[in-house]
Amino acid sequence: MLVGIPLTDDERAAADNDHAAVDRLLQGLADVATPAGPTPNQLRAEPGKLLPLTVLPAPSA
Repeated sequence: MLVGIPLTDDERAAADNDHAAVDRLLQGLADVATPAGPTPNQLRAEPGKLLPLTVLPAPSA
């Protein structure tokens, strides 16, 4: 799958389980707007406004 998707060097390192690369990518996206408009940093700055989480049921055996 990595052959069919062009990645930057940092993205490739993150895909190869380089945790520092994942952290660098997250830092770089902290001020990029989400589809809804606010950036991740703006979302974190709003007290009491957290992203909703959905608890999924455990798969049946």
